[in-house]
Amino acid sequence: MKILGIDPTHCFIGGRWQPSQAGETLELVNPSDGSTLCQIAKGIADDIDRSVEAAQAALSGDWGRATAAERGRVLAKIGQLVLQNIDELARLEALDVGKPLTQARADAMALARYMEFYGGAADKLHGETIPYLDGYTVYTLREPHGVTGHIVPWNYPMQIIGRSVGAALATGNACVLKPAEEACLTALAFAELARQAGLPDGALNVVPGLGAEAGAALSHHPSVRHLSFTGSVPVGKLIQKAAADNVVPVTLELGGKSPQLVFEDADLQDALPFLVNAGIQNAGQTCSASSRILVHESRFDDVVAAMAKAYSALRAGPALRDLNVGPLVSRRQKDIVESFIAKGKDLKIVSQGQVVDDAPAGGAYVAPTLFANVTPDHVLAQDEIFGPVQVVIPFSTEDEAVAIANGTPFGLVASCWTKDGSRQMRLAKKLHAGQVFLNNYGAGGGVELPFGGHGLSGHGREKGFEALYGFTSLKTVAARHG
Repeated sequence: MKILGIDPTHCFIGGRWQPSQAGETLELVNPSDGSTLCQIAKGIADDIDRSVEAAQAALSGDWGRATAAERGRVLAKIGQLVLQNIDELARLEALDVGKPLTQARADAMALARYMEFYGGAADKLHGETIPYLDGYTVYTLREPHGVTGHIVPWNYPMQIIGRSVGAALATGNACVLKPAEEACLTALAFAELARQAGLPDGALNVVPGLGAEAGAALSHHPSVRHLSFTGSVPVGKLIQKAAADNVVPVTLELGGKSPQLVFEDADLQDALPFLVNAGIQNAGQTCSASSRILVHESRFDDVVAAMAKAYSALRAGPALRDLNVGPLVSRRQKDIVESFIAKGKDLKIVSQGQVVDDAPAGGAYVAPTLFANVTPDHVLAQDEIFGPVQVVIPFSTEDEAVAIANGTPFGLVASCWTKDGSRQMRLAKKLHAGQVFLNNYGAGGGVELPFGGHGLSGHGREKGFEALYGFTSLKTVAARHG
């Protein structure tokens, strides 16, 4: 299998496609039917070492000497090439991750938009002048960290590469990217498009491989000056410990258990698509998935009935069929999600979608499942399931709704449905989340909107202009001139 003409059994290091030092490969499985998609490189610590050396050479060479405007032009060119290859990128993402084609295409569009946004922002990140003592001129500079490490997950490879690598390159860093071993085809394709766009050799390096080998080597490397990680809480803790050993900053975007609060004055017809889609998109394998729906007791029956009807119409099937829901990324993930559903045996499943009859037996399918009357302390209301499972929880008062919404260790996203403007403002402040949406959820993806969490959802911000600050180090210059 070729990807934009390149061999996926190779790493991208120093501007060249080359096999792993170990000479070994990993099997990439199609989650829609369980078949082998292709083999990918099994990168090891030696490959990470070579990538870091290539990144350092880029910083000492053409990439380090490039002006902000020149960096922006390269990123814009990458964005153009993404758009030119959008059908192939969407197909690769659908086959690799299992998401329906429409969702995969939206991810490819988002990748292009990240390149456009950060390409345009590259020369607009300014320092400041600071009023100080007479005879002094004081100003600040924002400088790249140097070599940055990027460990991205399997659920949204293109989007997370865009928001992480895009911001790092815009600010003049040189990147080493370790994509997830379950889904890395679009990461490899992105590297090829970057090469075609004229990104200098070594500015971007991509090493597929196991997290315990290539990922660990990258997170512990003493020459990596910033780490960016999106993934699970346990691995995020390991990344942060590794960063602490080398005293480097880290951006962590981890799990979530994001609520939507539906009050008595909510417009249910307007809210319903957001209530359902925010839980089942990408088969629920989304850190910001809305897996908890909190509903005022006066509207509880209406909301449950409307969501149950919507769920009964949902269909899950192969990614290229482009149905509502695709397979989970792997049989292992399917087993995890089904174990959570089994933990709800004491509850009532009010509705389920269906897996189409002709879905391949080897696919990792789980029917979208809706539970109602779930208590806030139940495992289904507390733990991140990472599958197409939602729970509906009743509340009586605004204070109770806030307490339930804030009653998990996570704090990534929250939403409030109400026509009461005062309540909207109160809840925007009270809800523990990095993003709060009022009468919507997700705001269409929002490349421009800073994204990150509190608590076990991580720290630091990605997306938008705010991400550029995280990928730079602030230097203060004080000039005494009399």
